[in-house]
Amino acid sequence: MLGDMHQAKMEGADVVEIRLDCISKFPASQRPQTPPSEKQSHFRLSSCRVASAFMKEDKLGQLNSSKIIVSCYLDSSSALQEDFRLVAEMLSMNADIIKFVSGAANITEIMNVFDLLSHSQEPQFGGLPSIDSLRQAYGVKDIDKNTVVFGLISKPVSHSKGPILHNPAFRHVCYNGIYVPMLVDDLKAFFTVYTSSDFAGFSVGIPYKEAVIDFCDEVHPLAQSIGAVNTIVRRSDDGKLIGHNTDCEAGITAIEDALKECTISEPLIPSPLTRKMFVLVGAGGAGRALAFGAKTRGARVVIFDIDFDRAKSLAAAVLGKALPFEDLIGFRPEKDAILANATPLGMHPNTDRIPVPEETLRGYKLVFDAVYTPRKTRLLKEAEAAGAIVVSGVEMFLRQAAAQFSLFTGHKAPEEFMRGIILEKF
Repeated sequence: MLGDMHQAKMEGADVVEIRLDCISKFPASQRPQTPPSEKQSHFRLSSCRVASAFMKEDKLGQLNSSKIIVSCYLDSSSALQEDFRLVAEMLSMNADIIKFVSGAANITEIMNVFDLLSHSQEPQFGGLPSIDSLRQAYGVKDIDKNTVVFGLISKPVSHSKGPILHNPAFRHVCYNGIYVPMLVDDLKAFFTVYTSSDFAGFSVGIPYKEAVIDFCDEVHPLAQSIGAVNTIVRRSDDGKLIGHNTDCEAGITAIEDALKECTISEPLIPSPLTRKMFVLVGAGGAGRALAFGAKTRGARVVIFDIDFDRAKSLAAAVLGKALPFEDLIGFRPEKDAILANATPLGMHPNTDRIPVPEETLRGYKLVFDAVYTPRKTRLLKEAEAAGAIVVSGVEMFLRQAAAQFSLFTGHKAPEEFMRGIILEKF
């Protein structure tokens, strides 16, 4: 334990909390396993009375060498006024340190704690990630009152690599910003609570890219036509939230560039996707972006989705064709067709899943997977073994993040620097 404390100090920790209850094989309680007798119960009550009187003893505040910690533990974030009452009562005990621990069922309940902290006049130390994460990913030492905050709205959110990409990129161009993941269960509740202008923008992940449009004040024409938003920026002059889509160009250019490397270009054909069959699995936010991008390049789009009505709706929008999801098993594509997976199948931790039968992969010239954790999914491994060109979702992620970075900061994205991070960290 002492070694861990010393290591934490060496890594830059300001405060170390010692949790005796977390020490392995440590008997944190010597309470008997049998029900207490009447005498034992009386003793325990007396102990509580003594402890209460001890905290009220005036001489307690005169001790110079001892420090008093007063703790409060709640199962969930209570009403804000109740939190204030509890903290006020704790402050009245003349403690040196107050520890207030509150659970939260969802991200909107955390705002109660933020409001509480904003009214505190004392130094604060919140529940934090690891020191390495704080220093390397979030640059905690550089955060100040002028730091601009961006968040990722998604569910799940733990798979996201956004923080380890955007935060170092901010520092690389000397931009005072921070990017944090936000697990959101309810979009309406989230945008009702998180209205502060401190949030300058958001990335939007699954499954909210379509639904989030309703919470934007304005939507860029491309995003409006796609029907999906993956980037929201707060306009500085009026505070309005403007929705954008950087997925479309990111995904399509990643596919085009891979095809160009392996195909002799024809001067009269504007894109290697022109007149190609583009088979899309998944008609959600990412799928819509890919479908519209393929359409603009002159591809013929065929869409499969477990929700056939959603597939038909997207097919109508891009003048494509929708087929029932169960037909994917026996589907045989045309020569040189492109397959794009825009579902979360194969994403960590369910890395053994695959959206299409392996035996059908030999019919595709190129296979693209929007999933980027892991970097090479089972789909891509099987497709590569079948002889197809493969494009990882990491490439789409990098390109959309670079475009997002420019929208967030107004600066040109340091793409080579960001690519270096991806090669090192992903």
